[in-house]
Amino acid sequence: MRRVRLSPLDLLALGFFGIRTRRLRAALSALGIAIGVATMVVVTGVPASSRAGLLEQLDRLGTNLSQASAVPDQDPPVLLAPESVAMTERIAPVTAATAVANTHLGIQRNDRTDPASGTAVLAAHLDLLGVLGGHVGSGRFLDAANQRFPVVVLGAEAASRLGITEVAPGSSPQTVVDGRKFTVVGVLRPIPLAPEIDRAVLVGWDAARALLHFDGRPTVLYVRADDAAVEDVRAVLAATIHPQGPGLVRVSRPSDALAAKRATETTFSALFLGLAAVALLVGGIGVANTMVISVLERRREIGLRRSLGAHRGWIRAQFLAESVVLSLLGALTGAALGSAATVAYALRQGWPPVLSPQTPAGAVGVAVLVGIVAGGYPAIRAARLPPTEALAT
Repeated sequence: MRRVRLSPLDLLALGFFGIRTRRLRAALSALGIAIGVATMVVVTGVPASSRAGLLEQLDRLGTNLSQASAVPDQDPPVLLAPESVAMTERIAPVTAATAVANTHLGIQRNDRTDPASGTAVLAAHLDLLGVLGGHVGSGRFLDAANQRFPVVVLGAEAASRLGITEVAPGSSPQTVVDGRKFTVVGVLRPIPLAPEIDRAVLVGWDAARALLHFDGRPTVLYVRADDAAVEDVRAVLAATIHPQGPGLVRVSRPSDALAAKRATETTFSALFLGLAAVALLVGGIGVANTMVISVLERRREIGLRRSLGAHRGWIRAQFLAESVVLSLLGALTGAALGSAATVAYALRQGWPPVLSPQTPAGAVGVAVLVGIVAGGYPAIRAARLPPTEALAT
């Protein structure tokens, strides 16, 4: 007798037959595979998009900003010279330098409220926003016309705490600093490289000296330098600012802190990837369970096909194909959902969506492999059923 072979299309039709006749069970089994694949796609795509967003943000903000401040909790306290900014500007690669100073005063929404918690009142130079790359969200910043007067500019977080989130044209909201009323002239947008400014209220340098008993000594210096010479500038910055005790000055790079913060936000990616693998394993177990039950329920069908001439290889191929098709449907669904979720989340966060084609393809490949493994035993068990025994049940 001529040996008959099943074509790939016949195998595919047989694979879909078992799924069509048990749709709810098949859907629940595929759901486990879909969840695992979707999670794999998300936990690889979201960190990649986050990194791309960080690089884009750093390119826009610049990585050539250094920050210098006195080491805290010293006895006696470390005091930086009033000429610190001018001394820093003499360093050849430095392109810009500015400073803020803590007045150690609180700010009140009005004279009947308590000072806003965690909100510092800082004296600021006029070029602060230019050096930090900050922007005014509402109103205007300190300038030559108002820096000597009792006016303040609110950081983004400080504005929220005080309930003054915008300065409308013609309005003059007021706050109280050291018992004196100060008019709010502007509200800043968040400054990623200087989150301490977001929590602060800024007063003109001259106004702070005249009205708030400020001694003119800066607390924090912000320094921009040529990109190629950032490390060289950092090496001499402490000695330039405080030559009598360079070890008492702390020099940092805000862009490094921003990168570290973003890194901590993706620290759990490996954990989530492990959870995705567990979900995929559970999905594979669900497929295996479905196939075992399918073999038990279809014993008569198997016996009838064997009696009509179907050999063991056909039976094995039929149930293996059904398992692979079930896993493939779940994997494709999961890949589509995971890709859509990654793109949606990245766009919502303002990141460029980054989704490598290898990730969904690899996840689908793993899911198909899981389907082959999960369907292997039930397929072999079905093929070993003797026709008489299968028909007798």
